Amino acid sequence: MEENEELDNIIVLNDENGNEVKFEFLDLVELDDEEYVVLLPVSEDGEEEEGEVVILKVEDNDDENSDEESYVSVEDEDILNRVFEIFKEKFKDDFDFVD
Repeated sequence: MEENEELDNIIVLNDENGNEVKFEFLDLVELDDEEYVVLLPVSEDGEEEEGEVVILKVEDNDDENSDEESYVSVEDEDILNRVFEIFKEKFKDDFDFVD
């Protein structure tokens, strides 16, 4: 597989300190008319990190001229669990989930 193909699903976000952090985009999950992205952190050397996925809520920017989206953290454990359950069900054959 060419390196460019692997990078197609990599997104770069800025953390609270303004540092760039790379994630592999795994899925977009809809729940209660809201959208959530499921991301897997990628280490500096481009390898997927073992461990937890990151779930962020998708928010459209208010600027009508911009089609950029913002991703915001989700504090509600119930929502996080529900989104993760949907993700696990969709990808139960692709990933080994550890409780």
